Amino acid sequence: MNIPRFATISLRARLATLIAALLIAVTATAQMSRPGGGSSRSGGSSGSQQKLPEQIITAWDMTSPLGFRRPAQVDTLLLNYYLNAVPVDISPAWASTGNLGGQGINMIYMERQVQSDFFFHDPLAHWLPTLGNHKFYNSRIPFTLLSYNTGGGKENSQDRLTGVFSGNVNKRLQFGAHFDYLYSKGMYANQSVKNINYGLAGSYMGDRIEIQGFFNGWNSLNKENGGITDDGYIIDPAPLQGGQSSIEPRSIPVNLTAAHTRLTGAEAMLNSRYKIGFWRELPPDSIKGPDGKMMEDTIPKHEFVPVSAVTWTVDYRRGRHLFLNQNASEGDRFWKNHYLLTDGTNDVTSYHSVTNTFGLSLIEGFHKYAKFGLSAFITHELRKYTQAVDTVTHPRNPADINTNLTPYPLETRIAPDASENFVWVGGQLSKTQGSILRYDATARFGIIGRAIGEVDLKGNLSTRIPFMSDTLEVDALAHISNEAAPYLMNNFVSNHFIWHNDFGKINRVRLGGTVALPMTRTRLSFNVENIKNLIYFDSLAMPAQHSKNIQVVSAALRQDFKLGILNWQNSVTWQKSSDKSVLPLPDLAVYSNLFILFKVATLHVQLGVDCDWYSKYYAYDYQPATSVFYTQDKVKVGNYPFMNAYVNMKLSKARFYVLFSHINQGMIGGNNYFALPHYPMNPRRFLLGVSVDFTN
Repeated sequence: MNIPRFATISLRARLATLIAALLIAVTATAQMSRPGGGSSRSGGSSGSQQKLPEQIITAWDMTSPLGFRRPAQVDTLLLNYYLNAVPVDISPAWASTGNLGGQGINMIYMERQVQSDFFFHDPLAHWLPTLGNHKFYNSRIPFTLLSYNTGGGKENSQDRLTGVFSGNVNKRLQFGAHFDYLYSKGMYANQSVKNINYGLAGSYMGDRIEIQGFFNGWNSLNKENGGITDDGYIIDPAPLQGGQSSIEPRSIPVNLTAAHTRLTGAEAMLNSRYKIGFWRELPPDSIKGPDGKMMEDTIPKHEFVPVSAVTWTVDYRRGRHLFLNQNASEGDRFWKNHYLLTDGTNDVTSYHSVTNTFGLSLIEGFHKYAKFGLSAFITHELRKYTQAVDTVTHPRNPADINTNLTPYPLETRIAPDASENFVWVGGQLSKTQGSILRYDATARFGIIGRAIGEVDLKGNLSTRIPFMSDTLEVDALAHISNEAAPYLMNNFVSNHFIWHNDFGKINRVRLGGTVALPMTRTRLSFNVENIKNLIYFDSLAMPAQHSKNIQVVSAALRQDFKLGILNWQNSVTWQKSSDKSVLPLPDLAVYSNLFILFKVATLHVQLGVDCDWYSKYYAYDYQPATSVFYTQDKVKVGNYPFMNAYVNMKLSKARFYVLFSHINQGMIGGNNYFALPHYPMNPRRFLLGVSVDFTN
């Protein structure tokens, strides 16, 4: 892996760079926030200054399939900014290969996404931009949000540089761009990660025409070390070190030294809507006349009232997965089978998808009796797959046997190229206005291709109930689906794994609800899901389908306390899987964050310590050749507190933090700090970060 020049400089140099950037940022933001700050009036001689208009930024993301807008949050908050540098930002039970940006899976089941059509994408999905997490912005003044996080020394540095830009040509037309560069060498050998994400976006929100679209690309390179060779190097290194009680993390031997995964891909989406409606005259405004008295404005004003809309959405996605191992002797020890090559591995699998959705909508609110919106749509998707070609004859002849290749395990060959066509029809009912009751329901049915018989029904309901001197917030959800197994779960060829299955449709039924009381800072949720024909990876890292029902029951409590400057944030999740050999989960996951929040002049400060913990369970193991998490029953992980001490600060539009991560290593909880079998968590270290919101 090529090491970028800036990532090899010393911690002292990077700290100096960070401080210099922070000083520049503080100076710039202080100038922007100064009363009357800005450029002088054109042609003025009095030296008076223009006052900058107030910056107002709104954000939204798109929902599938019709591209409706949903409010989103702009990432400029002070509280817990430091979490960007540690895994608990994703989940209090995040099972990963250890390094920031590495493959991982959320062990809080109700927060986990279902398996996608290109399963290589799933372990890295959190780090990649896509429809589910892409944001659009609308700002009165163009803004740029830059962030830089760093930590570690020369041999184990962790650097991340991110940027978001958005600007409005006018109140209707907006464009933006973003990038995310993450380079982390990791604390252990052959563990480095280099992720590059980038994208462009734009939107036009007119009276009749609405257009919003984006392009996102990514290139993720992950070294694969196959885990450490002996967990004892972490738990009790003395017997392995001739009595020496400690060892440098990078000196711990690992299973693979010349293997890596590269995942590249892109998504381009364009959503367009043409609205049909009428113009309505507005009542006149009151204005101040020449004599200072209030009078009616004589200029008529009108607004466009949309009644219906025609929608077209096109979504293009592509992905390419490469697994390369250049050390044949390590491969012989690590993998049981070698179907294509014996002198190493070079597997490539690619995927393309084009989806077109056409919809007709009756828009909510155009009349006092139009209390809800109603839509109908039809969707067509074309998927194409390309994977390895088995060049060895079948059945094996004597010449083939001499190559020491594993015999081909199937009677028939799997075609290296395949395509699928899917067609669904559906409808959507929604009520997004009103303070008492809001809801949405979407139904989709497959009618062509392997989609025949597919059903996807989703419903959400939200209401607000007066309670004492506050308002009780109640949300409920229901989701029923019956979906075909992804193509690559049925057909796959690679050097170490080949399978051909005939999996049936996966059936899921989920019911859940949430109750929140802002006055007491309490949020309680309960969910239950039944899964039949679950596809999972068994102890051989091969896909299998569990024909019986599995139930998962989950309850989560979020309770925050505040007394003056003292704050205590807590979340507790309890979950139970009816079959842990197929769907392993920790029964309990806890996150707690104790801090004081105060202000020194104009500097906001959050100073505290946090901890995440989950109960011990038989965790998934990880297979680097296919980037999948598979079941095992030999090693338990968990029952270990991971603690961080931090200080967050915010001055004007600049945020910065200092983080002492994993402060309890070797002191509280013992040394069994593994997120997965043979993949230890990062040891103790310092991390720093700064983020600045520039108003241009």
